[in-house]
Amino acid sequence: MNLRKLARDKPCQVRLIGCDGGGETTVLGHYRLSGLCGVGSKPPDQIASWICYPCHQKADQAVKSDYTRDELRLAFAEGVFRTQNELIKLGVL
Repeated sequence: MNLRKLARDKPCQVRLIGCDGGGETTVLGHYRLSGLCGVGSKPPDQIASWICYPCHQKADQAVKSDYTRDELRLAFAEGVFRTQNELIKLGVL
């Protein structure tokens, strides 16, 4: 199953302040972790979160926010776990 396509219209699982709830803006955002990704390569789709555009911008630090780097990484990691839980419920993982 294509997990990137499955992310469409799903609720955001990262849930930072300013989150739009997901849906139309939701994509499968990959959690960057040393050893799992590098220049030009992403981690496996199973290590990703359903994430809305505003949360993705903050998590990637593309926009300024009041979150620390550690807070952003934790929120994203929790989003990965929530997404994995939803995928288990759907019988995908």
